[in-house]
Formats: sequence, C-alpha cells, structure tokens
Amino acid sequence: MDALSHTLRVVRLVGAIFLQGRFTAPWCYQSPHADVAAPLLEPSAERVVIFHLITQGECHVTLDGAAPVPLTAGDVIVFPHGDAHRMASDPALAPATGARLDRLLARRPRLLSYGGGGAQTQLMCGYLACDTRLARLLLDGLPPLVHVHVRGSSAGAWLEGSIRYALDEARSPRPGGEGVLSKLAEVLFIEVLRLYMNQQPPGRTGWLAAVRDRVVGAALQALHEQPARSWTVEDLAREAGTSRTVLAERFQQLVGSPPMQYLTHWRMVLAANLLAGSNAPLARIAEEVGYQTDTAFSRAFRREYGVPPAAWRRGRSAQPARIA
Repeated sequence: MDALSHTLRVVRLVGAIFLQGRFTAPWCYQSPHADVAAPLLEPSAERVVIFHLITQGECHVTLDGAAPVPLTAGDVIVFPHGDAHRMASDPALAPATGARLDRLLARRPRLLSYGGGGAQTQLMCGYLACDTRLARLLLDGLPPLVHVHVRGSSAGAWLEGSIRYALDEARSPRPGGEGVLSKLAEVLFIEVLRLYMNQQPPGRTGWLAAVRDRVVGAALQALHEQPARSWTVEDLAREAGTSRTVLAERFQQLVGSPPMQYLTHWRMVLAANLLAGSNAPLARIAEEVGYQTDTAFSRAFRREYGVPPAAWRRGRSAQPARIA
C-alpha cells in the first residue's frame, strides 16, 4: 500500500455535502472561516476543511489579499486551512446579507437559490472533519486554496453524477441518502488530492510533493509499510536507492523534518489511531508502533500529545459523539 493510502486509512475523515446552491447573476456570498462553521457542521471536530464543486456555469472565488480565481463547471476548490472566502458571479460585487449561518445549516443538505435572474451557476458545498494532528501530514503543506478540474479525470464524471443522485436521495423519504453523501464527500476529497499531486510543478515542497518524489517517496513508503522496524537513515537510503546524505537532505527539504523525526511522528499518529479505535493494552500498541517497552512509548507519546497515552485515551472516550 502506498504512503497516501496508508495515511488516508489512518486519518479519520468525516465528510458531508451540506448545501446545494443555484445562483443567478448577479450574485455574491461570503463564507466565514471554517472555525466559525465547524461547531455547526461537526461539533466535536478539531479541524474542518471546506470545499465546493461547480456543476454548472461559471463564477469566481476570492481570498483576502489574493487575486480572484475564475471557476467553471467541473472545478473543485478546497480550503485546507479553512480560510474565509467570497464566491461571486463578478468579483467586484459586494456579498449579500442573508440568513444567519445557524439557520442556513439547520437542515442539511440545504437547497439555496437566489440572485438577479441572469446566467445560472450551480455548486455543491461540502466539508471534511478530522483531527488536527492526524491531518497534519495531508494538510499542512497545502496552499490556502487547492484548485483542480475533476471532469478531466476518469473518476470525475462518476463522482459528479453520484453526488447529484445522492443529493436527490437525501431529500427523499428513503433512508441512507445522507450516509451516501458522506462517503462521496470523502471520495471526492481523495480524488482532489490525487489530481493535485499529479499537477504540481517541479520545485514544490510538502508531504504530497514528497510522496511523488522518486527518492523520498520510496523512503516514505518503506516507513509507512513497516513503522515498527528499527529504521536507520542508512536503511532508508538503501530502500530508496540513494546515499544517506542525499536522502537526509532531500527528505528535510520536501517533508520539513528529518527522516527519524518523521518516523516518530508517524508512529504517534498510528498509536493515537489505535488508542481511539480499540481497547488494546498499551504494551501491545507500543509493540505495534515500534517500542520495546510501554514506558518508552509513553514518554514518546507524552512529548507528542502532552499527556500519557492512557490519559489521552480516557479523554477521547469522554468526548461526545459526533453529530452529522
């Protein structure tokens, strides 16, 4: 299994489509920072990522301090860090004042229609919720706005058609429609990541760029496949078919940390996932992530999360269940 698939299996994503917009020009609306919407969308989530899929027409998206980005049908935009943004038929328009956010999101998926009666734009708004530390690998190296065109991909047409179908089903009396939408939101996000990886120009840094790199990608795959192994940089260099010096320099450049520091972080991500999702004894979890004793494991976990693993597990168990 490749490093991206390993990470997506561990990062617990919870997704949903929460709004279907049908706007006619002229129109403009302002989306607040994701931290404002998060308590309404997914109350127990540490981090919420907002995305929009344009299904018909054209529009523009603008982040504060940046030039407007034109969008057309088939485009998906993702805001990995939750930035506030403005969507509009014309970027010069002022945003409309509408219903309070809590009322707008009280019923999901919400169908929202407004505008001046001109050219129509249709879009779907969704989100993905995740734990901050578990999502760090995927999100921290991304720019404020990720923009890809999904209709050109083999999965794009299927995804768009499936989401349209699931939106109709979510409003029907038949049960299960919102569950289907949730899974499709996750699949769409994964497809966006895959397309974005393939579209990155040479010279980009970050975890996704590292996965694509011949040398660092091979090292990452080795670490993800065998996290409990007693790795050294020399071992990783052999796996990657390069020298220790080249691997260490390139790994630091792309990932932003040395290989062994990354391994420790990945082990703690795996450990947190096991603590949250099972009742396995600490000694067994320690062994699974590469520690000979639960004492050494507890010290490493405390350095990463600020509390011992047992206390962290109790805290997670005390959290309220997510509300979709």
